[in-house]
Order: sequence, then structure tokens, then C-alpha cells
Amino acid sequence: MPGKKGEIRTIELFAGVGGFRIGLERSSGRFHTVWSNQWEPSTKKQDASFVYTSRFGTAGHCNEDIAKVPTAEIPDHDLLVGGFPCQDYSVARTLNKAAGLEGKKGVLWWEIHRILKEKEHKPKYLFLENVDRLLKSPATQRGRDFAIMLASLADLGYVVEWRVINAADHGMPQRRRRVFFLGYHKSTPIYKKVTALKDPFEWVLEKGVMAEAFRVSVPESAPDTFVLEGDLADLSANFNKGTGKKSPFRNSGIMIDRKVYTHDVDAMYDGPATLLRDILLPAGSVPRSFYIDPDSIEQWQYLKGGKSERRINKASGIAYNYAEGAMVFPDPLDRPSRTIITGEGGAAPSRFKHVIKQPGNNKYRRLTPIELERLNMFPDDHTAGVSDIKRAFFMGNALVVGVIERVGKVLAERI
Repeated sequence: MPGKKGEIRTIELFAGVGGFRIGLERSSGRFHTVWSNQWEPSTKKQDASFVYTSRFGTAGHCNEDIAKVPTAEIPDHDLLVGGFPCQDYSVARTLNKAAGLEGKKGVLWWEIHRILKEKEHKPKYLFLENVDRLLKSPATQRGRDFAIMLASLADLGYVVEWRVINAADHGMPQRRRRVFFLGYHKSTPIYKKVTALKDPFEWVLEKGVMAEAFRVSVPESAPDTFVLEGDLADLSANFNKGTGKKSPFRNSGIMIDRKVYTHDVDAMYDGPATLLRDILLPAGSVPRSFYIDPDSIEQWQYLKGGKSERRINKASGIAYNYAEGAMVFPDPLDRPSRTIITGEGGAAPSRFKHVIKQPGNNKYRRLTPIELERLNMFPDDHTAGVSDIKRAFFMGNALVVGVIERVGKVLAERI
């Protein structure tokens, strides 16, 4: 069924607690989420799906394993969005080569690919997110996984641009680096604009959606260029083969008809910055359970401190030297926050959890769920209704909503 005039019908895959949806719907009233999917394997309690439907309702929401959802049951849409796990995207030839290729079971990228391939009316636009190590994985063939993804999208008729974005470089409250990429189908005016450029890298630097949303400095040198040759099985077996080689993919780029243009760019931003202290609750609003017992401060300091010590492997009994650098303790309030991790919740001392000195009383404490939500630019109490540990886990998995909002605003103007 076609949507209302001007509406951008969107589906959100691997939806988590709805970061893409929040960002897009903040950016423009044109984005309308017609279908969403969230499934947590190996657990009966579907907490993320519970949060999602508590905030957005159950209409159009699917809480099933996406691999078991037939493409025909997914409504036609203009924009497909999702933050999918970084996995092994390799493919192999089927026993009958005429039958084509098959990816590893359980790898969620191939579910996106399956939807794009099987849809008669393919989505015109893609907006996807992943950890930035995607550009250089796996270690034995640096960049292979991203090469497979780009080639597979080219074969389905998409131009793809990407950018590694650290949210804090653009005034947001968390130092969180992720790679974002946009795909434009050959049926769209944007595709035609990109492919008409004499120098396609102009799109990445000055003329594109990402370039308008997040300004960058223009490198003096030309981008690296190369072609993704062979079918997906060939790429899987041979791309950048050999240990120790660097990935050919830089932190920005564009791919057109399997030709890649890529370069490292630097963020340009001179606006206001949100710091860790700006998102903190006042002392009187912080539950006592988030304050750290003075008797455990020494353990926190040890875990966050630098080490060079002899340890013994419990399983093998073999001794080894262990070393790690010191972390700042407590976390500085005059900078954007460190990256939130999924293990942020719980009271037990940890090297990686945030610890601050509360302004007003100078007591050590952990961050509350609301503060973690604010670091990702979610609404306060968006994840309320599940345990504090789960709420922290969701924010460790989430994206910074402000990034989606900025891209969404430009994308809505361009479509």
C-alpha cells in the first residue's frame, strides 16, 4: 500500500529500543515507521522489544527471528534502516554453482541482503550503522567484510557512501565512533546526481548527504581508488589476502558500480559542545544505590589503574606477564563522555564503568540509566520498565540518536 504524499515509509531492522526511529522522527515528520523487527536470541524475555512497543506501540512491530520472517510479510518501504552486528560476512559457493552463493547462517547482514534481493519494489534508500572495525575486518583479510557488503549492494543496484563519525567531534555528549552508510538505488534522483559527477568524491566532501550533515576538511591529495572485482565468493576468498596488510578502506568514501573512492577526512565543527557534566542529574535526584561504598574505592582505583604484574592462568597453571595502561579516575566532567559499553550496569567494581565525582557533594558514583540515555541523546526514561542492568546494556548497544537526526534532516530535504 502506498503511503501518504511526501511520506517516507521506513522499516527498522535490529531495532533495539528504537534509536534510528527516534532520530528520524525528530528530524522530519515525513519519516513514518511502517514495520520494525527486534529479536533477542537465546532468551525468553524479550526486554528490548518490550521497551520498543511500550514507547511506540505494537502496530507493525515484529518480535520474531528475522531469518524466519518471509520477505512477503515485510511491507514495501522507501527506506530501510538498521544497526546490525559485526559478524563474519564471508560467502561460499553452493555445491551446485549454478545455484549461486550462500552466506553463513545466522549472519544478519544476509537477512538485509535477502530482503533487498527478494523485494520486487526495492527500498530506494538504505541507512545503516556498524562499529568502525567493520572497515578493517577480518584480521587475515583487512577490509574483506566491507568489500563483500559493498559489492553485494552494487550488484543490487545501489550506490553507497560511508563515513566514520565520532559523535563528540560534532558537539554531542559521547565519544562514540561508528561507521554510517547510505545507499541510493538506481531508480532515485540522488543516484543519478552521484553518477553524473565527474569526480564522485565531491559527493563525499561537499555535495552529499553526509557532507551537508557533518562538515569535513578537504584533503589535499586525491582519494584512493580501486575496483571490487569478481563475484562475492571470489572477494570472500581473495580480497586483500595476506596477513599484516592494511585495509584499503579509509574513514570516508563512496562506491559506484563496484568502483571505490576512499580517503581519510577530518571533522570540521565549531559549534557548542555537550560535556559529561551537562547531562548529570542533580545530587538530590540520584538514588543512593548509585553511590560507591567508600570501602570499595581502592578496588575501583586498582581496576582502573596501570598494571604490570605476574599472573597465573587458572586453567593451565601457566604464569604470564600482564600489563595495561591507566584510565582516568574519576571520569572528567569537562569533556564528552567515554564510550558507553554494554557492561555499564551493576554495582560491582569495574575497569570500564563510568565513575564520576558528584558536583555538590564530591562523592564517587556510577551513572544512572537516565544519564546513560542522555549520553546517547535518548529521551529521559526511554528504557524504563526493565532492570537498571538491562537499561545500561541497551545504551551500550545503542547509537547516538543525534547522528541519525542530523542525517535524517538532510535526507528528508534531498528525497
